[in-house]
Amino acid sequence: MHRPRATFRLDALASGHPTGILDAAEQAERRGMDRLMVSETAYDPFLQLARAADRTSTIELATGVAVAFARTPMTLAYQAWGLHAASGGRAVIGLGSQVKPHIEKRFGMPWDRPAARMREYVHAVRAIWHSWQTGERLRFRGDFYAHTLMTPVFSPDPVPPGVPRILLAGVGPLMTRTAGAVADGFLSHPFTSVAYLTGQVLPGLTEARARGEADGAAWTARPFEIAGSVLTATGRTEEELRANLAGVRERLAFYASTPAYRPVLAQHGWEDLQEELHRLSVRGRWQEMAELIDDEVFDTFAVAGPVEDVAREIHRRYAGLVTRLSVSLPDGADPALGLDVLDAVRALD
Repeated sequence: MHRPRATFRLDALASGHPTGILDAAEQAERRGMDRLMVSETAYDPFLQLARAADRTSTIELATGVAVAFARTPMTLAYQAWGLHAASGGRAVIGLGSQVKPHIEKRFGMPWDRPAARMREYVHAVRAIWHSWQTGERLRFRGDFYAHTLMTPVFSPDPVPPGVPRILLAGVGPLMTRTAGAVADGFLSHPFTSVAYLTGQVLPGLTEARARGEADGAAWTARPFEIAGSVLTATGRTEEELRANLAGVRERLAFYASTPAYRPVLAQHGWEDLQEELHRLSVRGRWQEMAELIDDEVFDTFAVAGPVEDVAREIHRRYAGLVTRLSVSLPDGADPALGLDVLDAVRALD
């Protein structure tokens, strides 16, 4: 029987912790998720996804996100190609820039003109992959990176399904436009309201993508993805729901205290909230920060309630705006709840 195309592709999120990645991957595939996404926090997502590749056969395996500027384009190209080859062509590479202090002080790497650097970074990675896939000489020179040496012993074998897709994460207008211009898709941050998505993100994204298509850019032959991630508090019991509500409120306070996300709050006229939360974060007053997230702010950026209720609200908010969907749960929540919500979203199609 022909199955109608779903409103969303559904992506399971996993922390990438070594003790849970195999179970997370198996559960996501068993329950019919389209993609498993692993973020880069305390563990290397490429390593954990490579392990997951050995325990799965159909689900796509994505970094969501890997820190681009912590690596050179060549380093990233090798890691991504290894995952792609190990999984039989199931790798999807989600990249983010991270913020300046982490790049310079944690990774010891350069930071300047991040949007321009990211644009060139993606072009460099694609040039490397093209050399490996076709055997053509590597000749990439840019303002930030130069890659002109590739001998046969260091060139991996081609991957029959073709090169991986590259998705870019962004919040501000420059990085958003960069994603539309050079990537295969855009990863929306969980701290993104529908108003910010429609008013600030999608117009620039679609304009940049349309320009690339008009120019005949090779990567535009593949459909462009827009992936939304929704902060969600749910539970099977009242106690579990209350705990996850508190966890999401704390996450919102953390995001809202970060200067890089100020434009999202400005969309709603909440700049003063950002300043107050930032002052409290500098002093380590985390409990007070969560108390400043009132119901209006919470409901703007997150959904809460029983599984079926949050699924309906997510579907109502995001149908027609994004092509892919994931559920971002608070720290400590049962990961199966996210799969339950996505199952309920799928049932609405």
